[in-house]
Amino acid sequence: MYMTKMDDESDEQIPIPLGDTTQRRGYWGNYGFPIYSCRFSTDGKEIVAGGRKDLFVFDLGSMQRVLSISAHSDDINSCCWADTRSGNVLVSASDDTTLKVWDRRSLGKSNKPSGVLIGHTEGLTHVGPKGDGRYVISNGKDQVLRLWDLRKMRTHNEWNGGNPYGHEMFDYRDGRYPKPNFKKHPLDTSVMSYKGHAVLRTLIRCHFSPAETTGSSYIYSGSYDGKIHIWSLDGRVVQVLDRSKTLPISFHPSESDVGTRSSDRMAHVVRDVSWHSQEPILMSCAWDGEYEYAGSVARHEWKGYGRNALTIEDVVERDELNTAHAAQMALPGGLLSELRRHS
Repeated sequence: MYMTKMDDESDEQIPIPLGDTTQRRGYWGNYGFPIYSCRFSTDGKEIVAGGRKDLFVFDLGSMQRVLSISAHSDDINSCCWADTRSGNVLVSASDDTTLKVWDRRSLGKSNKPSGVLIGHTEGLTHVGPKGDGRYVISNGKDQVLRLWDLRKMRTHNEWNGGNPYGHEMFDYRDGRYPKPNFKKHPLDTSVMSYKGHAVLRTLIRCHFSPAETTGSSYIYSGSYDGKIHIWSLDGRVVQVLDRSKTLPISFHPSESDVGTRSSDRMAHVVRDVSWHSQEPILMSCAWDGEYEYAGSVARHEWKGYGRNALTIEDVVERDELNTAHAAQMALPGGLLSELRRHS
């Protein structure tokens, strides 16, 4: 992994050595493994990175690796800091279908996770934190985006390490997902699920909307269908932005000729989207063309509702009330009591 400065004209690239220098050179580079995901800590002093089964933390002050965990049984496609304040809690998302939560304060010699988030039936492509140390979201190759409460983790011992609920020969890069073998994972602890997008061909990302302007009240994701999908926290589809309707990013409204819309050329796969922290603007990056030989960036406007949406706490409370109401209705005389109450 390499780091470079953006505030000067230097083209120097600073190597970030995450591997064991005693390890022999391998196919993937100096230390024999790839890195699929990395993120800076909020204070910019550390980097968390995930690769082939291993999770790392690198201190930029001492330029040393300070944590190395054999975390998963398959590739780690994404990792993040769960809390933006302390930097103690890490979350990793893997092709083994799980998210694992790691508290650096309680890691011992065994390097076991604090807990496991189980619910996806295929590999994970991304994990996105709310930043409060409590909630994260994940995109899965089972075509479901899930919202998680870290307080509802399963224990490490509840995860048997296998995946009998997915498709054994499924490859998301083919661009097709077969009918699920199971409607739901029996150990699912996710708070909410979101559907309608397509997590195929590439590791498609998902995020919370900005806290400053929307109160993190929305969730959004790219998609194989060339669209940007935006949901409210209660699962309703709020807006779907079609990238094929996007004008070239260089277009100015005063121009008489609108030119060729971005997808009049070819189909897109929207890999990632970024929502401006202060303005109602989103930027998306996508693969263009049938064989994805080229990529492009597009700008989109958000015409939503600002902070006037449900919070996660609202969603959880509503679901608990609905569950309690359904249980009451199932009791003998429950329906009759309900009719009398409204009469």
